[in-house]
Amino acid sequence: MNLKENLENALLGENVEIKPVISVTQAGIIEAMNKTNTSWPKAHENPKQMATLGSSLHELAGLECARIPFGLTVEAQSMGAQVNLGNNERTPEVTGSPFEVADDIEAPEDFLENGRIPVVLEAIDILKEKYDNLPIIVGITGPFTLTGHLLGIENVVRYMKTDPDEIEIAMENCLDASIDYIEAIQEHEADIICVNEPTASPELIDPLQFKSLIKPNLEDIADAIDTPKVLHICGSTQPIISDMASVGFDGISVEEAVDIPEAKKSIENNCVIIGNISTSKTLLSGTPQDINQEVKKVLDEDIDIIAPSCGLAPNTPLANVKELVNARNEYFNI
Repeated sequence: MNLKENLENALLGENVEIKPVISVTQAGIIEAMNKTNTSWPKAHENPKQMATLGSSLHELAGLECARIPFGLTVEAQSMGAQVNLGNNERTPEVTGSPFEVADDIEAPEDFLENGRIPVVLEAIDILKEKYDNLPIIVGITGPFTLTGHLLGIENVVRYMKTDPDEIEIAMENCLDASIDYIEAIQEHEADIICVNEPTASPELIDPLQFKSLIKPNLEDIADAIDTPKVLHICGSTQPIISDMASVGFDGISVEEAVDIPEAKKSIENNCVIIGNISTSKTLLSGTPQDINQEVKKVLDEDIDIIAPSCGLAPNTPLANVKELVNARNEYFNI
């Protein structure tokens, strides 16, 4: 099977004989690190380790993609934020920012050469050279989440209530940097770009504010991406499925809180649904039998592409990731 063609066809909403099993979100786990002689934080800063770990779940579990990087702080760090790179059990997090107000936000002239952006771009090149038939998925940070990294999430929540114009200005300033990064990723020929907006969840932001404030910037992001593209938002996104699907992405990635048949009723275009195998309850804490049942359930509900519902927890058992593929194969009698 040509994995690239199969995934591309699935993202286009075309009928496929076998539905892909991928991850559009964080895909580094400790068992894979141990088996590939990689580790965090080194794999965040070393392109060879990033490429090796990013493709490890393909090599070890049959996942039908490579996915890099392993967190959402790449852009913030390249814009001047301080980042703690964490350890094997913790992804990087922003610990400080040079920006205090929206008007201050500006990418440095060396943005694309700064921080870990060069690492991601070199890792893409390594993966492209190694694999002819493996989709390479690159995750980037959405403008609203990036704004939270640069201004502080507490300030963003306050501004959303008291001064939403400040958020709009901040996102517009972040947008320029994001588009520059997107262009660089595309020049290095990644196959799919996944825009991650975890802080845009209805559990954090009123759906009306998502529609009026966040959606326009996501539309600009979608317009800038020429490759196949996916939007991921965490949490119970049922109230905003229609808006997510109409932004301009080929697919939307959703968590297990979303009812797939109901979500499909809310989509009026060809946007496909990706997910929604629970990362915490099932993949991290469940058994292979639990994964088997959940995969077959979402296939019965006609999910378009099977994937973890969010970023994999580092302690996720490798056997559970393997079962994603095994269960799909059983379902299609492979």
